[in-house]
Amino acid sequence: MSTRFPYSASVLSLALVAFAATASAQPPGAGAQQGRAAVSAGTASPKERGQLTRQFVTKWGAYVQRVYNVPVGVWAKRMVPNFVSADASNFRNALKRDTFEGAMAELNGTGQRLSDAQAIDRLAKLPPGVSGSKADIIAAKFGDLNQDLVYTPVAPCRILDTRSTAAGAIAGNSTRSFVAINASSFTSQGGSATNCGTLGLSATAVAINLTAVTPATGGYATAYPFGTAQPVAASVNYTAGAVVNNALIVQIPNPLSSFDFTVYTFAQSHYVADIVGYFAPPLATALQCQDTANTLVNDIPVNGTANASAPACPTGYTQTATNCETSSWLMPIVFFHAGTCSARNNDSSPQDLRASRTCCRVPGR
Repeated sequence: MSTRFPYSASVLSLALVAFAATASAQPPGAGAQQGRAAVSAGTASPKERGQLTRQFVTKWGAYVQRVYNVPVGVWAKRMVPNFVSADASNFRNALKRDTFEGAMAELNGTGQRLSDAQAIDRLAKLPPGVSGSKADIIAAKFGDLNQDLVYTPVAPCRILDTRSTAAGAIAGNSTRSFVAINASSFTSQGGSATNCGTLGLSATAVAINLTAVTPATGGYATAYPFGTAQPVAASVNYTAGAVVNNALIVQIPNPLSSFDFTVYTFAQSHYVADIVGYFAPPLATALQCQDTANTLVNDIPVNGTANASAPACPTGYTQTATNCETSSWLMPIVFFHAGTCSARNNDSSPQDLRASRTCCRVPGR
């Protein structure tokens, strides 16, 4: 499903220069962002990671531009934090995928949740038209807002303040669009000079506090996903000269687009927004495992047999292995299953048999 096209050198150079700058700014082993467990960057060298970045952008840039209507240069640049923080094995596997949706799932650690066959099947069932396919693809790949998204809080951080921008207040009966995640700095929007802990995210919605500051007249503001039709709804209602705040959950484009959300204002007003968290599909996480104590059967006689049943797994854990050990090479294990080990003593003296279980659980929810 990928479509290649001759990228200009400037597009790939822009992505690779941004990649180098972002990679050099992160200390070795640093997480992609605060508030989320760090994702291992694997063993890829900076050179290999740069090559993987080039291959990923070359393979999928045209598709993103055609299907999601996101300029390839914009998408490539905004994806750089993801390229920097992605697990190296996931990155390599992502390049083997035959669909963009599957490749993004693999890159973000959720490849097991969306196979290429599933993506192709959904695409085949779509009606003609980019807008319809985009909405369905996003629901299929990037998480259903009514199902499996996980909320992660971040330290409140300012992502926009129109009082500190050259553009100033948003004019009455007009809109302005903003970025909420994956920015190295929010100073161009009047916000923090930091990344607000949002680099490398593949979020589907953000939690923000939006404040209208001294609007010219009474009215309302609406925050909604960038690139979508403005809904007939109010996010913040205000009176003239007031300072009014409201906590909002705003869906954002995924994959990343030119901007993340848009603010419409009825009256001319300044606006301030702080991000406090985000919603994203669950990431693949390592299992937490532990071994139980041993059950010991002593002094099994010559030519004798014995069974040892290991202690049960703790509550919340599931057995993943049965571990058996004998005290002699001449006492082979003849059976092991579900925590039980059986052996026959072929040695010339009594021997011992031990059994334990390896028990694992998925951390978190």
